[in-house]
Amino acid sequence: MTIVYVSRDSSALSLGAEQVSASIRAEAAKRNISVDLIRNGSRGLYWLEPLVEVVTDRGRIAYGPVGARDVPSLFEADFLQGGRHPVCLGPTDDIAYLKNQERLTFARVGITDPVSLDDYLAHEGYRGLRRALEMSPSAIVDEVTASGLRGRGGAAFPTGIKWRTVLNTASDTKYIVCNADEGDSGTFSDRMIMEGDPFVLIEGMTIAGLAVGATQGYIYLRVEYPHAHRALNQAIEAAYRSGYLGKDILGSGKCFDLEVRLGAGAYVCGEETSLLESLEGKRGLVRFKPPLPAIKGLFGRPTVINNVISLASVPIILDKGGEYYRDFGMGRSRGTLPIQLAGNIKYPGLIEKAFGVTLREILYDYGGGSATGRPIRAVQVGGPLGAYLPQSQFDTPLDYEAFSAIWAVLGHGGIVAFDDTVDMARMARYGMEFCAIESCGKCTPCRIGSTRGVEVIDKIIQGVDRESNLALLRDLSDTMLNGSLCALGGMTPYPVLSALTHFPEDFGISAAERAA
Repeated sequence: MTIVYVSRDSSALSLGAEQVSASIRAEAAKRNISVDLIRNGSRGLYWLEPLVEVVTDRGRIAYGPVGARDVPSLFEADFLQGGRHPVCLGPTDDIAYLKNQERLTFARVGITDPVSLDDYLAHEGYRGLRRALEMSPSAIVDEVTASGLRGRGGAAFPTGIKWRTVLNTASDTKYIVCNADEGDSGTFSDRMIMEGDPFVLIEGMTIAGLAVGATQGYIYLRVEYPHAHRALNQAIEAAYRSGYLGKDILGSGKCFDLEVRLGAGAYVCGEETSLLESLEGKRGLVRFKPPLPAIKGLFGRPTVINNVISLASVPIILDKGGEYYRDFGMGRSRGTLPIQLAGNIKYPGLIEKAFGVTLREILYDYGGGSATGRPIRAVQVGGPLGAYLPQSQFDTPLDYEAFSAIWAVLGHGGIVAFDDTVDMARMARYGMEFCAIESCGKCTPCRIGSTRGVEVIDKIIQGVDRESNLALLRDLSDTMLNGSLCALGGMTPYPVLSALTHFPEDFGISAAERAA
């Protein structure tokens, strides 16, 4: 029986993957051909979705993008044997976009059936957990520390230090919390993991529990991810049935329970303390720190809070060792980063690369330049609170310290491209407006500052007393940067000031004024 793969990823579904899948089944039945159709995760080549792959003697052969109307001609072309067709892409592994990546965290995404535990085990799944069960908690933390893994959610805090703090804090109850409230514009790597390889997240959280002595985990998932919700619950149920979760993990006598909790969609709940408030059933307001969540977190107990990609990177570290993971990357940025390409880009999607690749390589070697064919004028890296970078900074390597040196952030690895038709003054206004809408309202610099910021930028755009309002905008940004309780207000000045610095002409600042 021929095996055919069609993605079940929500982006692929939005492009017609469900209709393609149904058409393949119907056409195969019509021709009395037996087909084993497996719904896998997306490979991340979104301009080629719906992507159909067929297992042949030559390996997997890819076809895409495939529409339901293409299916009859695919059968006519004998695509089940890898036959030639206008949408045939050849062997999947030979596609340059995929071939030139370093897939560690995303090693299985697009390859396996996401909710098949047998498939996960057949592709090196749960090897990290088995090794962790033979190690002491301190030794597990040592391995994660040696890997150089830093928080992939944006803060880039060393994961090993966070885990060590929770391990060394005495308490009869500890928690592991996964921040799956992925809300940054242009980011979708968390969703792709949860929809395309949920077991790797479950395994990573279980290892984290063993490392710090926690027996309960929660995945705080944004409500806008229904496909991820279903995949996670199916995978968790399968893990319980087979002894990978529960009271006696693989007969070790060790316990770890896990469940998914849905957030209501507030951007501020991506901030760890606001997330904890929401998880406790309260309004999502930012907490004052200290105490840190690692010492006094969920329900007042020591809590590890990591993002999806951080936790999903743990299994390969425990399986192959911290040094193996550390060998990828540069400087203090070790391992790989899932990079998400969106906006005005010809080839949108996800690539996983070792730290050190430059923005220019990502935008042109992978992204293919702008979708419009016009010059890329600016990119925003790190979500709606990230800085706007001009062409002069496109040779910056993806490295936490390199980005910090140019007053920018890597954040969650999202890159949104804009061509030369963009109005950067209006993009700066959007940054302030976003903060005003999403602020939890607890601190004055964020709550009031963002609203005043929108008003000031409007005056600048209208040419009203531009010089004094520009000075006011800079002063307001300084107050928000240094006085806000959390990163929402504290980082809103990044897009605003970077737009003002690199694209002053869009604010009506003349060349003579810039020279002065």
